[in-house]
Amino acid sequence: MEPEQEKGKRRNTEMIVISYVFIALFLSLAAYLIWFNIARRTGINKNVNNTKQEAVSSNVIRGSILTENGEQLAYSEVDYTGNETRIYPYGSLFAHVVGYASNGRSGLEASENSTLQKSSSSLLKQLKDTAKSEKRRGDNLIVSLNATLQQAAWNALGSYNGAVIVMEPDSGKILAMVSKPDFDPNSIPELWDSMVDEKNGGSALLNRATQGLYPPGSTFKILTTLAYLREHPEDYQNFSYNCTGYLQGDEITIQCYNGEVHGQENLEQAFAYSCNTAFASIGTGLDVSDFRKTAEQFLFNHSLPVDEIPYSQSEFSLNRDSTADEKMTTAFGQGDTLVTPLHMALITSTVANGGIMMKPYLVSAVQSFDGETVSTAKPEIYDQLMTVDESQTLTKYMQDVVTEGTGAGLSYENFSVAGKTGSAEYESNGTTGTHSWFTGFSNVDDPDIVVTVLAEDGGTGSSTAVPIAQQIFEAYYTYVK
Repeated sequence: MEPEQEKGKRRNTEMIVISYVFIALFLSLAAYLIWFNIARRTGINKNVNNTKQEAVSSNVIRGSILTENGEQLAYSEVDYTGNETRIYPYGSLFAHVVGYASNGRSGLEASENSTLQKSSSSLLKQLKDTAKSEKRRGDNLIVSLNATLQQAAWNALGSYNGAVIVMEPDSGKILAMVSKPDFDPNSIPELWDSMVDEKNGGSALLNRATQGLYPPGSTFKILTTLAYLREHPEDYQNFSYNCTGYLQGDEITIQCYNGEVHGQENLEQAFAYSCNTAFASIGTGLDVSDFRKTAEQFLFNHSLPVDEIPYSQSEFSLNRDSTADEKMTTAFGQGDTLVTPLHMALITSTVANGGIMMKPYLVSAVQSFDGETVSTAKPEIYDQLMTVDESQTLTKYMQDVVTEGTGAGLSYENFSVAGKTGSAEYESNGTTGTHSWFTGFSNVDDPDIVVTVLAEDGGTGSSTAVPIAQQIFEAYYTYVK
């Protein structure tokens, strides 16, 4: 039989262990609650399914969304009974990026919902409103979008479905974001049923600039070239290829556009003329693991540094089990690779910004209803993704595209441009077509803006996307700069 003294010691030991376990569980729960309320507070508050925000909205008049120049993009009118009506003065022009706040929410109206419903007005102002049984006024969003440039981009895209992104490469500030087909957010309640009808698949509600996934076509040659530079840092200038207009794979035949024969080319010329067969040949020689590493370093298959608006994740599927044909098609932007216009704009911005990718942003500042600044956005570096030498080499190649290659239709007098065109073939439900791409930047020595254009079924990049980009660059230097 165990002595009483030993039993007492054992019970004490057990109690101590239980106490430590309890304390550890308590501290873990406390740590989780602190983390949840601090680290995830912003995400939780912005979640459209957060019902707490609905309770707040009954006591606060939703704040306005304005440009840095003071143009109102969204505001609330309140009638004598206290009912609010959300007004969008520009109609469909900012439909996707600003979004809507009825029948659910989208765009900035969704992601910045908690900000628009929070009142940072002075305590005296809030007390006066409460005394008069009036709702408090929510904070205003000051956004980076430029109304003049947004209109120019919208006009330039014209009747094409697709998207345009304009941003500053050295700050990440987004100046314009257009997606078509669009809609009038003022008419959402009346048109909602038809807009979400399965027959049209809610197509107009999709923000193609951030959520549309497209084959990148020849714009992807920017990354293929980078991968080649990294594999051949000492001898890439010795690259030589004789283009005969086609290249035979195992089961496919690669052709240059319209079977054009480019003849003997170095790497710079192959890039400028967008020679598919040269890049298909490059693809078969690249180390697949290193190629994938470069793509994923530039955030294919990964999240983008974006938290203000929903986006789709770009896809790069090439791996060491891929066939030679898959390597060939991937290298010139076909195969299974998919990218959003926003992502392509970020890649281009990285080239323009000496290899540094900045985090893109739309909200420049938050102000209280009585005009006091609550917070101000600051440009933030995401990462250095390429060396200065690599960015300078790619910039030179992209300049050649515009001066003598597939982007030569982009004429300019007061500014220089570096860019890349793309003609992305696709097949969907038995139909085939070609999307038109252009992505590039202006004032090459000290870049001002990046412009990325995607025109669905627009044909070649040079025929459609380049003239669209031309109009946007001209509008920037005529009315904005």
